[in-house]
Amino acid sequence: MGCSIDLGLRFSHLPQINTTSIKRTRIQPPFVIAFPTCYGVNHPHQYHLLRRVCCSAVDEEQIQQSTEVLFSDAESSLVGSLIGIQGRGRTASPEQLKAVERAVEVLEATEGVPDPTSSSLIEGRWQLIFTTRPGSASPIQRTFVGVDLFSVFQEIYLRTNDPRVSNIVKFSDAIGELKVEAAATIKDGKRILFRFDKAAFSLKFLPFKVPYPVPFRLLGDEAKGWLDTTYLSKSGNLRISRGNKGTTFVLQKQTEPRQRLLSAISSGSSVIQAIDEFISVNQNVTKDEQQLIEGEWQMIWSSQMETDSWIENAANGLMGSQIVKNGKLKFLVDILFGFKFSMNGTFEKSGTNVYDVTMDDGAIVVGPYGLPVELVTKFKLEVLYSDDKIRITRGYSNILFVHLRVGR
Repeated sequence: MGCSIDLGLRFSHLPQINTTSIKRTRIQPPFVIAFPTCYGVNHPHQYHLLRRVCCSAVDEEQIQQSTEVLFSDAESSLVGSLIGIQGRGRTASPEQLKAVERAVEVLEATEGVPDPTSSSLIEGRWQLIFTTRPGSASPIQRTFVGVDLFSVFQEIYLRTNDPRVSNIVKFSDAIGELKVEAAATIKDGKRILFRFDKAAFSLKFLPFKVPYPVPFRLLGDEAKGWLDTTYLSKSGNLRISRGNKGTTFVLQKQTEPRQRLLSAISSGSSVIQAIDEFISVNQNVTKDEQQLIEGEWQMIWSSQMETDSWIENAANGLMGSQIVKNGKLKFLVDILFGFKFSMNGTFEKSGTNVYDVTMDDGAIVVGPYGLPVELVTKFKLEVLYSDDKIRITRGYSNILFVHLRVGR
C-alpha cells in the first residue's frame, strides 16, 4: 500500500519497509530504589488471580523464568497502576502517583504476612519496580537508578551470622554490577535497622572489584537507616517498604511476561521474542475475538524504524498516538511549537481480529485552524492482543506495533 501527499509537493508511493528491522520508539516502565538510605493490571480477562505487569530492565536469568505468579485483586490493582510510569516513578504524574498511593494504602490495610521480618519469605533478591522518591540517593546512584537499561535489586538475608541488606544495580551480564551493602539487625516484626559499610563495582572485564567512592565510616549517622516492611504478600512475591527518609518502595521477586515485554522495549533488545512469549501465555485471551478498544493509545514500539519523512511516519502510524472512537480512527502527532499532524479515517471488520483501515483525511493543525493535506493510505490491521491497558497489532506493511492506553 502507499499514499500520496499534496503540500505543493508530490510524494511517490512509499517504498517497501523491511519488517525485520528492530524498533525505534521506546518507553521506560516503572521500578524502584534509593541508595545509602534504603529500598525501599488489571487484566479484564483474568479477574481472579493472574495479572500481568510492566517493569524496568530484567536480567537474563529472570527472563528465562516461566513460573506464573499469582496476585490477589488488591495486589493486581497496585501492579496495574504502575503500568506506563517511566523512570521508576521519576516521571509519574500527580494522578498516577495518587493511584499508586491508593493501591499501596489498600494493601497496607489488608492482612499480608504478619511480622514480615520474622518470615523466610522476606529473604532473597527483590527487583525494584517503583519508588516515590527516585532522586533521593547520591548523584552517582541517581544516575544508575534512572537508567532503565539497568536492573535494580535489593537483597535481604537476615538469618545468617552476618545479616545484610544490599542494594544492587546490575548493568548487564557482560558488564557487571554495583553492590552497596549494609549490616542489618531486626528491631521488630516490621523494621530492619541497617548501617551501610561497604560498596564496590564488580566488573566482568576486571579481575578485581572497584571501590564505590563513598566513605561510609566518615558519614556517621548518615550511613544509618531503617526499613519498614508494611506489606509482604503471602505468596512471597510482592513487598511494600517505607524508609527512614519518607520513601515508599514497591518490590517484586519474580517477573512476568507483561513485565518482560515492556522491559525489552525499554532496553531495546529481544522485543520480538518478548511479544511472542506474551501472546503465547495469553492464548486463553487471544483465542477470543480481539477488539479495537476505544480510547487514546500511545505507540511505545514498532518493528519498523522510522523513515526520513515524518509525514509518512505519521500517516502510517509509525509515531504518535491513535484515538479509537465511535468506529473512527485518528492518528495524532505533535510536530513542534503547538503544531500537530492529524489523520482521520475509518475501519471495518474484514475477518477474525482483522480490520480494513482507510485513512483519508489529513491536516496540519494549530489551535482551531487546520491546513488540509491530500493523503490516502489503506492497510489491514490485525489485533494480536488487546486488553484495557496494552495492545499489540500488526499493521501497515506487516509492521508490529505495541501501544499503551493513555489515562488508564
